Amino acid sequence: MDNNRLQEALMMERKKRLEYEQKYMSVIDHNLDPIITVNRNGRIAYANTAVHKAFGYRLKELSGRAIIDLIGDDKVGDFKNFLSRSFSGESIEMEGILFFHKRGQYLSAYVKTIPVSVRGEIREIHLILRDTSYHNKNNERLLFLSYHDQLTGLWNRRAMKEHFNVDAEYAIRSDEKLSLIHLDLDRFNTINDSIGRNGADEILKRVADRIKVVCPKEGKLYRNGGDEYIILLQNHSIEKTEKLTQKILSDFTKPFYFNHQEYFLSSSIGISVYPDDGTSLEELLQKAEQAVRYVKERGRSHYRFYREEMNTSFTDAALMEAHLRRAIEFNELELHYQPQVNLQTGEIDSFEALLRWNNRKFGFVSPAEFIPLAEESGLIHSIGDWVLEIVCRQLKEWQDKQFRPVRIAVNISSKQFRTGAFAEKAKNVIGKHGIHPSSFEVEITETALMYMKDTLSTLQKLKEIGVTISVDDFGTGYSSLSYLKQYPIDIIKIDRSFIKDIELDEKNEAIAKTIINLAHSLGMQVIAEGVEKDLQAKILREADCHKAQGFLFSKAIPASEIVEKYFT
Repeated sequence: MDNNRLQEALMMERKKRLEYEQKYMSVIDHNLDPIITVNRNGRIAYANTAVHKAFGYRLKELSGRAIIDLIGDDKVGDFKNFLSRSFSGESIEMEGILFFHKRGQYLSAYVKTIPVSVRGEIREIHLILRDTSYHNKNNERLLFLSYHDQLTGLWNRRAMKEHFNVDAEYAIRSDEKLSLIHLDLDRFNTINDSIGRNGADEILKRVADRIKVVCPKEGKLYRNGGDEYIILLQNHSIEKTEKLTQKILSDFTKPFYFNHQEYFLSSSIGISVYPDDGTSLEELLQKAEQAVRYVKERGRSHYRFYREEMNTSFTDAALMEAHLRRAIEFNELELHYQPQVNLQTGEIDSFEALLRWNNRKFGFVSPAEFIPLAEESGLIHSIGDWVLEIVCRQLKEWQDKQFRPVRIAVNISSKQFRTGAFAEKAKNVIGKHGIHPSSFEVEITETALMYMKDTLSTLQKLKEIGVTISVDDFGTGYSSLSYLKQYPIDIIKIDRSFIKDIELDEKNEAIAKTIINLAHSLGMQVIAEGVEKDLQAKILREADCHKAQGFLFSKAIPASEIVEKYFT
């Protein structure tokens, strides 16, 4: 081969080698993953542009620098072994390495090695890195959400179950007790109805923040869903638990603010103790819930430790609801009627219809137990329709028998009232039975009057029919006196709380007389509820109260007894 041809072959070889090098470097430089080349001395020989994007370094800042300097101290030993294996010819990977970013923080990274062999000798290794800190943060976020309530950030029920197992085991070993405090907000649905779901959520977050402030370090706070919160306390005596509960109730006397408005809430609290009241979380939660129901039935805004006698009330709301759904079908519901006595003449020409439930399994059930459940479950609508039908049928029967004209008052739930269909239902049933519309009285609570637009429309339709309208429990609701002039109201009923001890309590007497005078001024009748003593009746009579009802005159009795006592 002559010299020219040799030179040409050498040039072709150099050209191919250069092309291979460029292809090789192109794979490195254009790779989306950061790649750092490390020589056998552990120093950086090269870094592609992706390293700058991921970790902030340019090649000139890394060239010649020891790779170990960029690794977190707690992983240096593992990483040296990692490099040693790579230089021995293994292509391996490592997770959770901490790589130092130019901005000053360590990022979690995944590293994979590719040994670079030249003539059978490994001269360098390529480190392919991936920043996994973003994925780690997502995983941490998912882990957080799986154990925390998304709205309030408090521990959730899943966390409670895991914590309880650990805390219960510790309590057994140390011969200590656990206190489970169940806090349930009272009548929170009124907040929901007033300011909407978003506003109610903000209030729930403020409630959580307020409880967190007083929750001791040995306590864990959970949101149990809805408007319920749970506190699990380790090694807490009865006295300490009571003191914490009293502090929470005291804090609830302060207003919660939303959109520059004050909102007042109260809470009912039930407490169960491990292992006295149960050894499983579900058992303790059930006992605490029973204590909460016990508190709610007795006025709310208080606390009670679980006691065995609380089992005498319904412990299973689902079972109670199931029986209530069949109450009409099995003829378990009945209306009793309480007379309303004219205090000036002693005559009786009106009654209040009161619902009674005699269940085939549980016997007589208090309205205080089943009416709230009927409202929460939506059964109040079908039960309300049944009551409307029975009352009109009863009035028709008495009318056909030519008994003296009387009026029957029916207490209508605010949930029934707000559907917008009640006035039409009343009109149809009254027309169906052909009774005098004025003999049917619709009794609503002040709570229903809060919803101005819906309520005013329904009341106006009822007045067009000729129905009598009364306001029950006057003075205990949320409305201002302005509704008395805005709504077509015929009768005001003084709540029994103002009649109780009226003969002993000057303030109660003053309130009752003020309501009576107010009713007279507005051309309305006034009826006092819960009258049990002669002296109470005397005070009301002298104050010119129109009518009264209560045990002094008669308890609520079946329709058959009404006929015997008042129509014969």
